[in-house]
Amino acid sequence: MAVTLYGDKRVSDDRPTVQVTAVTWPGDGPEPTGKPGGSGWSRSRRLLLAGGLAAVVLAGVGGAGAYAYAGDVPRGTTVLGAELGGRSRDEAARELRAELERRAATLNAPLTVLVGEQKAEIRPADVGLAIDVEATVAAAAEADASPVSRLLGSRTVDPVVTVDADRLDAALRGAMGKQGSEMTMPAIIFTGTTPKPVYPKPALSVDREHSAQVVTKGWLAGGQVTVPLVEKAPATTAEEVDRLVEELARPAVAKPVTLTTDKGTVTIPPAAIARGLRFSADEAGKLTPRVDVKRLRAALGDKLASIESPPKDATMTISGGKPKMVPGRAGQQLDSAALGRDLLAVLPKADGRTVSGQLKPAEPELTEAKLGELGIKERVSTFTTRFPGGLSSPRSQNIVQAAKDVDGTVVKPGETFSLNGHTGERGYDQGYKDAPVIVNGKLVPGVGGGVSQFTTTLFNATYYAGLEDVEHKPHSFYFSRYPAVIESTIFWPDLDFKFRNNTPHGVLIDTSYTSSTITVSIWSTKIYDSVKTEYGPRRNITKPKTVHLEPGPTCIAAVGSDGFSQDAFRVIKKDGKVIKREKFSWTYDAEPRFICGPEPS
Repeated sequence: MAVTLYGDKRVSDDRPTVQVTAVTWPGDGPEPTGKPGGSGWSRSRRLLLAGGLAAVVLAGVGGAGAYAYAGDVPRGTTVLGAELGGRSRDEAARELRAELERRAATLNAPLTVLVGEQKAEIRPADVGLAIDVEATVAAAAEADASPVSRLLGSRTVDPVVTVDADRLDAALRGAMGKQGSEMTMPAIIFTGTTPKPVYPKPALSVDREHSAQVVTKGWLAGGQVTVPLVEKAPATTAEEVDRLVEELARPAVAKPVTLTTDKGTVTIPPAAIARGLRFSADEAGKLTPRVDVKRLRAALGDKLASIESPPKDATMTISGGKPKMVPGRAGQQLDSAALGRDLLAVLPKADGRTVSGQLKPAEPELTEAKLGELGIKERVSTFTTRFPGGLSSPRSQNIVQAAKDVDGTVVKPGETFSLNGHTGERGYDQGYKDAPVIVNGKLVPGVGGGVSQFTTTLFNATYYAGLEDVEHKPHSFYFSRYPAVIESTIFWPDLDFKFRNNTPHGVLIDTSYTSSTITVSIWSTKIYDSVKTEYGPRRNITKPKTVHLEPGPTCIAAVGSDGFSQDAFRVIKKDGKVIKREKFSWTYDAEPRFICGPEPS
C-alpha cells in the first residue's frame, strides 16, 4: 500500500511518498489454535504486528520531516561560515552578529582601492560599508531548498552589504585626484544678439552606482578593489548644438516678434529675444530651449507698461538702522506659460512671427504677511572691500551695477541664492562695461570685469552670517584687497557663487557703496554668538616669473605676486561653545610680472 505522510502546515505537497509493503505470515487462513510463531498464530495478532511495524516506519519518516523543517532558516544554510540553518530568525540574527564580532578586525580594516592609476585606502566605517543582519537573515530564510536538500544538502547565502553611495562617491573622487575631468555641459549663450555655442565635453570620473557595486562585492572578498574611471558624454552632442544654433538660436534673433493683446500691440526686438531665450542642460547634459518670460519682461522694460501691471512683492529697506516693510501689490500680467510656449514656436520662423498674449490676474509671490513671518529684524553681518579708480572707472561701475542688481533680495529659509541666476548674463545691454578679467592666466579686457570684487564682498557677508556655502571658487592669483582663501571669482556661465539660507529665518541682502568702497550687509535673526576666521600659515610659496607681451590695447601690465597655499577655518560659536569648525583651503598660482613690451636683447 502507499501511505503519504503529512507534517505541520509549513510542509509543501512535494514531500516524498513512503511505500510500505504488507507483511505476510506462514499459515494464513482459518484461525487454528497453536503456539506463537507457528501456524497457530491468530490472524488478529499478525495484523497487530504488521500495524506496529508500519507505525514505526511512519514515526521515523515523520520525525525526519520535523527535523528537516525545524526553524525559519533551512538546515545546512551558512553565511560567512556561520551555521544559521534550523534556527529561528532571532536566533540566526544573534549567531550572525556573533560571527561579525569575531571578524570585526578584518571587516573594519582599511580597504585598498585602485581608482584609475591612483591607490588609496578607505575605512569601511567612513563610507557606511556594513552587513545588514536582518536583511541577510531574511535572505537565508528564503533560500530555495528541497526536502531532501534540507536533510542532506547545504547552501551558502551571501550577506547583504550596504554602503552610503554618496560618501563612497566623495571618497573615490578624492582618491581620483587630477586624473578625472568634469563634464562640460552644452550651452548656447548670446553676446548681444550673436549666439555662441558651448560644445560638450565628456567627463572622466568614477560611476557612482557601478563603484558601489564593485566596492561592496570586493570588501568581503579581500585584497585590492579596482574602481575604473568611466567616460560619460553629455546627452547632447556638438552636432546637435550646431543644429540648435542654425535652426533656432540664429533665426530667433533675425527679426522682431509682434505680440498682440486686447490692450494693444508690442514689438519684441531681437535684443529682448536674446535675453529671454535660454538653452538649459539637465544633469545628463541634454540641452533644451525655453523662453524665460521673467527675463524677457525685464528686457522689454517699459514696453509692457501700457498693457500689463506687474505684481510687486513686499520688500524691506533699511531706514534709520532698522528694516522697514515696503508693501507689495497685485497686478495683471500676460500668461507667462502660454507666452513662453507660443513665442518658442514662432522663433524658428522667418515669417508669421506674431503671437497673441492673454492677460490674467497676478498676485505677488511675497506678501507683507509672509514677509513679516520671516524674522528679518537685525543685521547679522556686514563686509566691506575697497576699490581704486573712483566711480568713473568701468571696473567700479560694474561693481556698483552688480550691487544694485542684488540689493533688497530676500532669500527665504531653505532657498539657494545663485548670483549668476539672479543677475543673468552681465553684458552691455545690462549696463556692464569692459574691464580687466583673468583669462588663461593673464589679465585681458572683458565685459563685466570687477564683478568678482562684489562677489567676494557678498561671499564674506554670507560667510560671517554663518550661511551655508554651496559654490564658490577663489581667484587663480592672490589680490591683497581680498582676504586670502575667503574670496570668490565669478564668470558667466561657468563659475558661479551660491549660498543656501540654512536658517529658519529669512535673509535680506542690503548693499551700499561709496566712491571707493562696496558694502554688503545681511539682515535676519541672529542665531550665533560669533563667526570668526582662523588662518593656518602660508606654505609652498612660489615666486612670479616675468613675461613680456606684445604691446597693444589688449595688453594689461601686472607687477606680479607670490603663489602660496593656505588653510582658513570658519569657527562658529553658539551659547559659548564652538558648534562648527569648517576648513577652507586654496592654492594660489604665482601671478607673472606682465610687461607690455619686447624682452630686452
